[in-house]
Amino acid sequence: MQLTEEYRITGMDCADCARTLEQGVAALDGVAQCTIAFAAARMQVTYNPAQLDEHAIHSRVAALGYGIADPHATEAAALPASAPLPLAFLRFLLGHRAAGLPLLAGVGLLVLAFVLEWSAAAPAVALLLELAALAVAGAPVARSALQALVLSRRVTIGLLMTIAAVGAVVIGEAAEAATVLVLYAFGEALEGFTMQRARDSLQGLMRLAPAEAMLLTPCIDCASHMGRDGYHGGPCPWCTSHEQRVPVAAVAVGQLVRVPPGERAPLDGTVEQGSSAVNQQHVTGGSMPPERNPGDTVYAGSINGDGALDIRVTAPASASLLSRIATLVGEAQAQRAPVERFVDRFAAWYTPAVVVVAGLVAILPPLLFGQPFWNTADDVHGWLYRALALLVIACPCALVISTPVTIVSALSAAHRAGVLIKGGAALEALRRVRVVAFDKTGTLTNGMPHVTAVQCADHCCLPHGCAHCNDVLALAAAVERHSTHPLAGAVTRAAAGSAITRYDAEAVVALPGRGINGRVAGRLVTVGSHALFDAEHQHDTALCAQITEAESRGQTVLMVCRCDDGGVQGYVTVADEARPEAAAAVAALRTVGVQHIVVLTGDNRAVGETVARAVGADEVYAGLLPDEKLAVVRDLEARYGPLAMVGDGVNDTPALAAATVGIAMGAAGSAQALETADAALLHDDLERLPWLLRLSRRTAAIVVQNVSLSLAAKAVFLLLALVGSATLWMAVLADTGVALIVILNGMRLLHARNEENHE
Repeated sequence: MQLTEEYRITGMDCADCARTLEQGVAALDGVAQCTIAFAAARMQVTYNPAQLDEHAIHSRVAALGYGIADPHATEAAALPASAPLPLAFLRFLLGHRAAGLPLLAGVGLLVLAFVLEWSAAAPAVALLLELAALAVAGAPVARSALQALVLSRRVTIGLLMTIAAVGAVVIGEAAEAATVLVLYAFGEALEGFTMQRARDSLQGLMRLAPAEAMLLTPCIDCASHMGRDGYHGGPCPWCTSHEQRVPVAAVAVGQLVRVPPGERAPLDGTVEQGSSAVNQQHVTGGSMPPERNPGDTVYAGSINGDGALDIRVTAPASASLLSRIATLVGEAQAQRAPVERFVDRFAAWYTPAVVVVAGLVAILPPLLFGQPFWNTADDVHGWLYRALALLVIACPCALVISTPVTIVSALSAAHRAGVLIKGGAALEALRRVRVVAFDKTGTLTNGMPHVTAVQCADHCCLPHGCAHCNDVLALAAAVERHSTHPLAGAVTRAAAGSAITRYDAEAVVALPGRGINGRVAGRLVTVGSHALFDAEHQHDTALCAQITEAESRGQTVLMVCRCDDGGVQGYVTVADEARPEAAAAVAALRTVGVQHIVVLTGDNRAVGETVARAVGADEVYAGLLPDEKLAVVRDLEARYGPLAMVGDGVNDTPALAAATVGIAMGAAGSAQALETADAALLHDDLERLPWLLRLSRRTAAIVVQNVSLSLAAKAVFLLLALVGSATLWMAVLADTGVALIVILNGMRLLHARNEENHE
């Protein structure tokens, strides 16, 4: 039997650290698999408890120079993004004492040594301080490098720096040796700090929902009023609901919770009582708090405005939209882009190769060509010094950090804009998309049919109907109130919003697939399809032509008649219309390189073509079952290339899984669609799609910039080192400087803006 455990790792500040830890733990006997999610600072280990216990895993992690956080401890809140960077960096160093305090001490000793050396007051003391700075700041680096070499069989960047520093001491360059390791440790800490800031922007999501809810419970068997006016138990007629703070996990679906002004909603639910503006930017990305009234949805983590809200819970804490997003964020952080995996593989052989090349540079010129091995008296750098400079220059710090910091920044920017992307692989795939297939219902349309027109048999042409038209709607609503069909809901909602006479129906009978009838004021009323009326209820040709035209526009027609004596009264048309932003989103997709837009629907062709025309799509596939949607997606990919499928329902999951990129509607989408898709529009805003494609392409461009800059800088300084023009000072400053540039370049994506101003 095997167990799988997940741990939160501390002290893992770079991608090279992640590979060292992954290989070191995987080498333990009894470990079947070890995977590291560097961006999330998480380690997942699958092991055989008969061969290995958790203590051995903890010991190996500690031996490699890292730590495992207490699973019961809450993660420290991040310093606000508005805090000054130096203060935030200092707090980060103090919070990582194992590496931070030696670095701060090393910096202090080195600065003091330089002051003494510059003043020529005490050169011997300055030398001792330089060696002390080297020992203090370099000890964690050297220890970690040697442990990685022994336990993980890896030549790490830290080992390159350690060799360079020791070599510099041997040739009498103690100041340069101390500077190499102090600046390297500073660069490592800076990498860790920037990655932590990127993580915080995503992990802050986990802390949004409060741990407790204010549960409203009715007063039962009230002791205070027992016996009053004949009261002997049960719900108390005098007491209001009791407020009780309980853990969110203890609140069941259907219970009522109160959200006071200024507090966060603990769970998903619908407003039962109260009205207030609610800030739900964590889900929607929108900066304007929408007004929430009875019947409206409120998501866990939303910040209530000025009015108290009583919310009827619609999902347990574990199934809230916020919880589902948090789970998907964790999965996203664990996914690495193909380019990131390529850089990892490249660095795995590149780093040991650098050691070999540096050794050859140090040995071959003196051995074969009589060149100086040591530095000469006239300040000419010997080949040992040049090899040490080469070691520092060739350090791939900037290369290995360039991709993960860029991708995590892009994922964070997307989430802030209301889009969840499940990792770098999905982000990279998005830039290649050339065709987009949309599910119709609930994706391009609102997913809720509504009444578009009411027409009486008298062919009334008044813009708002007439008394006869109102009577048609009232009769239809009276019968349809007894049905659960979505079209019935559209009719009853329309009647409820109109000032018309309300009728009550009795003896209601469903006519499956055709309609429904019942008695209203003693008369039989039938509401049904055009086909039913063609077969059983005579109506004039002009009315029939109107109905046929409405059906050709993709509308569903419900005809109404008083069967006993009144004949056909008229009809009601119902449609699920396109989302207001759908046409603009489709037009914007064409500007970002999408060549073909397709609508997929299970409805008839007339309905599908109506929506396609409204949004500007190129092609419609109608009457599709789930397996047929899957076949269409595969055919489109074969014809046009990489495809994005956008859907919301369970029936869309096969197509979402088969597409190059599956994109789910996050708020309206089913749990299965969210789990299957590679990305989710958290507030169902289709205008995020073109922005998402732009973000993916901008991310790819920045990755190329960073990798190119890293390699170009290495090439230039390597040439300088080989001709003897590069010092160790220049080498370490170049390495740290380029690493800082690529980090800042990648972090520009944290501030990516939505070009359509949907903030």
